Amino acid sequence: MNRKIVVAGNWKMNLLYPDAVKLASALSKQVSSSRSMEVIICPSLPYVTPILEQLRQDNRDISVGAQDCHTETSGAYTGEISAEMLASCWVKYVILGHSERRAQFGENEELLRDKIQAALSAGLKVIYCVGETLEQRDSDSAFEVVKGQLLGGLKALDVTKFEHITLAYEPVWAIGTGKTATPEQAQDMHAEIRNLIANKYTQEIADGTSILYGGSVKPHNAEVLFGQADVDGGLVGGASLKVDDFLAIINASG
Repeated sequence: MNRKIVVAGNWKMNLLYPDAVKLASALSKQVSSSRSMEVIICPSLPYVTPILEQLRQDNRDISVGAQDCHTETSGAYTGEISAEMLASCWVKYVILGHSERRAQFGENEELLRDKIQAALSAGLKVIYCVGETLEQRDSDSAFEVVKGQLLGGLKALDVTKFEHITLAYEPVWAIGTGKTATPEQAQDMHAEIRNLIANKYTQEIADGTSILYGGSVKPHNAEVLFGQADVDGGLVGGASLKVDDFLAIINASG
């Protein structure tokens, strides 16, 4: 098994400019990516370029990602940003399919397929998110929901492009709520996701795909979550906004 461990911080719509650059610089002085582990930070869009410049000054190789992109390369889409624009700013990753985008902006698998294709065509790597609500889990439909999201979003994906996809399982009921899936619940869903990939593509591709857990990852639960056989790191929300917490989570992954 040759999967890379990935810890990605999704800063969402948080921090003002000075604090964002300060946080990135503080992280860069204490952590760097390696062949076996990659650390990613995904700040709000206005901060992407200055943070990249700060990371270069610090001579660190933490990757920078965006939180969304548009399906088109250019055009009359006021307020939007294309994958090509992100790539031209040396952004490496983009988060797509996050539950907040699905719930608040009505993003569905058809739209997300187009976004994934646009991102990959621009040379970006994709962190594609899937996950069920509490109601769906309580009704025993969690796996079917995740299956639909996964296969729907990746339906048109060329098998040769799968190496540029990182998956993130984020149970919606655990995002920002303080609730966390148990290690067993996380492992069960991650194993199911890996089996889906193996059945749809190949076992080799499944074994090489990093699947992250997202949903109230904290320093106190990161080690046991990341210790599960099919959990390859985390997509971290609130805890990625605090240097000590995020560093503790990164250290727990290695």
